[in-house]
Amino acid sequence: MTYPSFVVGIAGGTGAGKTTVSRLITESVSDSVTRIPLDNYYRDLSHLELAEREQVNYDHPEAFEWDLLRDHLETLLSGGDVEMPQYDFEVHNRKPETLTVEPTDVIVVEGILALYDEAINDMLDLRLYVETDADVRILRRIERDVVQRGRDLEGVIDQYLSTVKPMHEQFIEPTKKHADLIIPEGANRMAINLLEEKLQNEVDGEGTRGWEREDFEREIGGRTARGSPDPE
Repeated sequence: MTYPSFVVGIAGGTGAGKTTVSRLITESVSDSVTRIPLDNYYRDLSHLELAEREQVNYDHPEAFEWDLLRDHLETLLSGGDVEMPQYDFEVHNRKPETLTVEPTDVIVVEGILALYDEAINDMLDLRLYVETDADVRILRRIERDVVQRGRDLEGVIDQYLSTVKPMHEQFIEPTKKHADLIIPEGANRMAINLLEEKLQNEVDGEGTRGWEREDFEREIGGRTARGSPDPE
């Protein structure tokens, strides 16, 4: 393996489909991918009671331990292992155990604010923002929190209106300006295929780092002109 690894940041609002995009663009290199969910870096709130933790605004940048994430990325890029925190959404706190994470050819940092921190952006070779209609995102959020995490429907809706939506507008959506490519979730197969090829080339040692948004648009436009299938 050649260091440093190729680091991809994938941001977007709650329920935007970030995990799906991450899976699709890394399918061909899945054995060479280290995934860093931003959710695992929510601050340790063991000093608060459960009722207090339930009132925390988890969509605000201050909810995350950025220093720890920066340190972990720097260690991985230097070829070292890290002990990544694990998060329990039912109790709104970190789990007692950590997960040992080793560096690989491709590192994916995924989360609502993956493109927020300036120092972390500087460590990213490729920055993606997944954009999805707000109605679709809230429905996915409700399904996830109520069905998968056992939360109260009324509480989930109240949280969305009071913090999730305004935080998206104030902090998350503006990070699009840092993206090399904005992906309409589930609607741009050509971009997904191009990104998958790029990551495969990076693993094979044939890639070119630091693509800008115009590079993607130019390449996608060229493929369309050559008769590639239209985006889905």
